[in-house]
Amino acid sequence: MGSSSSNMNHIPNAQELMQETGFSAAHLLRLYERFEFLDRDGKGELSPDDFEAVRELALNPIGGRIIEAFFPQGQETVDFASFVRVLAHFRPNDPNRKDGAQQDQANSRTRKLKFAFQLYDQDRDGKISRNELLQVCGCKTRHFEQHKQPSNKTSSMLTSLICSFI
Repeated sequence: MGSSSSNMNHIPNAQELMQETGFSAAHLLRLYERFEFLDRDGKGELSPDDFEAVRELALNPIGGRIIEAFFPQGQETVDFASFVRVLAHFRPNDPNRKDGAQQDQANSRTRKLKFAFQLYDQDRDGKISRNELLQVCGCKTRHFEQHKQPSNKTSSMLTSLICSFI
Protein backbone atom coordinates (compact mmCIF):
# COMPACT_ATOMS: atom_id res chain seq x y z
CA MET A 1 0.00 0.00 0.00
CA GLY A 2 3.01 2.31 0.36
CA SER A 3 4.02 4.60 3.15
CA SER A 4 1.44 6.46 5.20
CA SER A 5 3.00 9.86 4.55
CA SER A 6 2.82 9.51 0.75
CA ASN A 7 -0.83 8.47 0.89
CA MET A 8 -1.63 11.26 3.34
CA ASN A 9 -0.91 13.75 0.55
CA HIS A 10 -4.24 12.77 -1.04
CA ILE A 11 -6.18 13.74 2.07
CA PRO A 12 -7.07 17.43 2.24
CA ASN A 13 -6.07 19.04 5.57
CA ALA A 14 -4.90 15.68 6.95
CA GLN A 15 -2.72 17.10 9.74
CA GLU A 16 -5.46 19.47 10.85
CA LEU A 17 -8.03 16.63 10.87
CA MET A 18 -5.72 14.39 12.92
CA GLN A 19 -5.21 17.19 15.45
CA GLU A 20 -8.92 17.99 15.66
CA THR A 21 -10.28 14.44 15.79
CA GLY A 22 -7.48 12.48 17.42
CA PHE A 23 -7.41 9.92 14.60
CA SER A 24 -3.98 8.53 13.74
CA ALA A 25 -2.59 8.76 10.20
CA ALA A 26 -3.41 5.06 9.66
CA HIS A 27 -7.01 5.53 10.83
CA LEU A 28 -7.42 8.62 8.67
CA LEU A 29 -6.16 6.69 5.65
CA ARG A 30 -8.65 3.89 6.29
CA LEU A 31 -11.47 6.42 6.66
CA TYR A 32 -10.41 8.08 3.42
CA GLU A 33 -10.46 4.73 1.62
CA ARG A 34 -13.91 4.01 3.04
CA PHE A 35 -15.11 7.49 2.02
CA GLU A 36 -13.85 6.93 -1.52
CA PHE A 37 -15.54 3.52 -1.62
CA LEU A 38 -18.87 5.03 -0.53
CA ASP A 39 -18.45 7.92 -2.99
CA ARG A 40 -19.66 5.84 -5.93
CA ASP A 41 -19.90 8.77 -8.35
CA GLY A 42 -16.45 10.15 -7.44
CA LYS A 43 -17.65 13.69 -6.66
CA GLY A 44 -15.77 13.94 -3.35
CA GLU A 45 -18.95 14.09 -1.31
CA LEU A 46 -21.51 11.68 0.07
CA SER A 47 -25.29 11.82 0.06
CA PRO A 48 -27.70 10.04 2.42
CA ASP A 49 -28.18 7.40 -0.32
CA ASP A 50 -24.46 6.57 -0.15
CA PHE A 51 -24.76 5.88 3.59
CA GLU A 52 -27.88 3.76 3.16
CA ALA A 53 -25.76 1.30 1.16
CA VAL A 54 -23.81 0.49 4.35
CA ARG A 55 -25.30 -2.76 5.61
CA GLU A 56 -24.44 -2.10 9.26
CA LEU A 57 -26.36 1.18 9.20
CA ALA A 58 -29.32 -0.45 7.49
CA LEU A 59 -29.49 -3.06 10.27
CA ASN A 60 -28.94 -0.60 13.12
CA PRO A 61 -32.18 0.50 14.82
CA ILE A 62 -30.90 4.08 14.88
CA GLY A 63 -29.10 3.86 11.54
CA GLY A 64 -31.35 6.49 9.99
CA ARG A 65 -30.63 8.87 12.82
CA ILE A 66 -26.90 8.26 12.56
CA ILE A 67 -27.08 9.05 8.83
CA GLU A 68 -29.01 12.24 9.60
CA ALA A 69 -26.23 13.28 12.00
CA PHE A 70 -23.90 13.68 9.02
CA PHE A 71 -26.26 16.17 7.40
CA PRO A 72 -27.13 19.33 9.34
CA GLN A 73 -30.47 20.85 8.39
CA GLY A 74 -30.50 21.92 4.76
CA GLN A 75 -27.25 20.13 3.86
CA GLU A 76 -27.59 17.41 1.24
CA THR A 77 -23.99 16.24 0.98
CA VAL A 78 -20.98 15.78 3.26
CA ASP A 79 -17.30 16.16 2.35
CA PHE A 80 -14.46 14.08 3.78
CA ALA A 81 -13.57 16.52 6.58
CA SER A 82 -17.18 16.61 7.82
CA PHE A 83 -17.40 12.82 7.51
CA VAL A 84 -14.34 12.41 9.74
CA ARG A 85 -15.55 14.96 12.29
CA VAL A 86 -18.82 13.08 12.78
CA LEU A 87 -17.08 9.69 12.99
CA ALA A 88 -14.75 11.09 15.66
CA HIS A 89 -17.71 11.12 18.06
CA PHE A 90 -17.60 7.31 18.00
CA ARG A 91 -13.85 7.10 18.65
CA PRO A 92 -12.96 6.06 22.21
CA ASN A 93 -11.55 8.70 24.53
CA ASP A 94 -7.78 8.67 24.92
CA PRO A 95 -7.14 7.92 28.61
CA ASN A 96 -3.60 9.34 28.34
CA ARG A 97 -4.74 12.82 27.34
CA LYS A 98 -5.52 15.41 29.97
CA ASP A 99 -9.12 16.66 30.03
CA GLY A 100 -8.16 20.16 28.92
CA ALA A 101 -6.29 18.85 25.89
CA GLN A 102 -9.14 16.57 24.92
CA GLN A 103 -11.94 19.07 25.43
CA ASP A 104 -11.55 20.52 21.93
CA GLN A 105 -11.61 17.14 20.23
CA ALA A 106 -14.78 15.82 18.66
CA ASN A 107 -14.65 12.75 20.88
CA SER A 108 -14.45 14.64 24.18
CA ARG A 109 -17.06 13.54 26.70
CA THR A 110 -18.91 16.84 26.36
CA ARG A 111 -19.10 16.66 22.57
CA LYS A 112 -20.06 13.00 22.65
CA LEU A 113 -22.92 13.75 25.01
CA LYS A 114 -24.11 16.63 22.83
CA PHE A 115 -23.91 14.38 19.77
CA ALA A 116 -25.85 11.59 21.49
CA PHE A 117 -28.42 14.09 22.69
CA GLN A 118 -28.96 15.26 19.12
CA LEU A 119 -29.49 11.67 17.98
CA TYR A 120 -32.30 11.31 20.50
CA ASP A 121 -33.83 14.81 20.22
CA GLN A 122 -35.48 14.26 16.85
CA ASP A 123 -37.82 17.25 16.93
CA ARG A 124 -34.87 19.46 17.97
CA ASP A 125 -36.78 21.12 20.78
CA GLY A 126 -33.86 20.82 23.21
CA LYS A 127 -35.57 18.03 25.15
CA ILE A 128 -35.72 14.27 24.85
CA SER A 129 -39.28 13.11 25.27
CA ARG A 130 -40.21 9.69 26.54
CA ASN A 131 -41.38 8.73 23.04
CA GLU A 132 -38.13 9.90 21.42
CA LEU A 133 -36.11 7.84 23.85
CA LEU A 134 -38.23 4.76 23.29
CA GLN A 135 -38.16 5.14 19.51
CA VAL A 136 -34.39 5.26 19.49
CA CYS A 137 -34.07 2.23 21.73
CA GLY A 138 -36.80 0.28 20.01
CA CYS A 139 -38.27 -0.24 23.47
CA LYS A 140 -41.88 0.74 23.03
CA THR A 141 -43.42 -2.03 25.06
CA ARG A 142 -46.88 -2.75 26.33
CA HIS A 143 -45.56 -2.65 29.86
CA PHE A 144 -44.34 0.90 29.38
CA GLU A 145 -47.54 2.06 27.74
CA GLN A 146 -49.69 0.50 30.47
CA HIS A 147 -47.64 1.68 33.45
CA LYS A 148 -45.96 4.78 32.02
CA GLN A 149 -42.70 3.48 33.48
CA PRO A 150 -39.92 1.64 31.68
CA SER A 151 -39.40 -1.96 32.69
CA ASN A 152 -36.23 -2.99 34.53
CA LYS A 153 -35.00 -4.54 31.30
CA THR A 154 -35.53 -1.26 29.43
CA SER A 155 -33.81 0.77 32.17
CA SER A 156 -30.87 -1.61 32.18
CA MET A 157 -30.57 -1.42 28.41
CA LEU A 158 -30.67 2.39 28.44
CA THR A 159 -28.00 2.56 31.13
CA SER A 160 -25.76 0.20 29.15
CA LEU A 161 -26.32 2.16 25.96
CA ILE A 162 -25.43 5.50 27.52
CA CYS A 163 -22.41 4.11 29.40
CA SER A 164 -21.00 2.42 26.29
CA PHE A 165 -21.34 5.60 24.27
CA ILE A 166 -19.31 7.76 26.64
